[in-house]
Amino acid sequence: CNAICYNHESPRRSENFVTRKISIAAARVKLGLQRELYLGNINAARDWGYAAEYVEAMWRMLQQKQPNDYILATGETHSVREFLSLAFETLGLNWEDFYRPDPRFARPADPENLLGDPSFANKVLGWRARTSLAELARLMVEHDMQRLQSLPHG
Repeated sequence: CNAICYNHESPRRSENFVTRKISIAAARVKLGLQRELYLGNINAARDWGYAAEYVEAMWRMLQQKQPNDYILATGETHSVREFLSLAFETLGLNWEDFYRPDPRFARPADPENLLGDPSFANKVLGWRARTSLAELARLMVEHDMQRLQSLPHG
């Protein structure tokens, strides 16, 4: 079987991915460890889902009698700006107070909008992405808050 997995995010995501960069920055700002967040194009839109749910879909794929190709996605797009807002709102912060545009992070070759069609996976596997973008942002930010609070800050 084969899966095309659209952006699948979680607190385990590498810190060089924009969602993690944002969730860590929100936590660091709240804790007084960071003052600004530099990002490229915040209007870019992605189909972001929760990685744990994608793993569930992969398990379901492996239970099928016949191999097939699947697209794992939420079927919704959201902008970097939306994720940024939701992440900072989780901690009662206004993202606009901390965000700074930086052309060094612009990625002109990237598509502006990525959207997956999970209808085949929905039908055959009985699988649907269930975690909203707001829930995903909250989950990631809360994880980063807990992790950063447990570190010594000398």
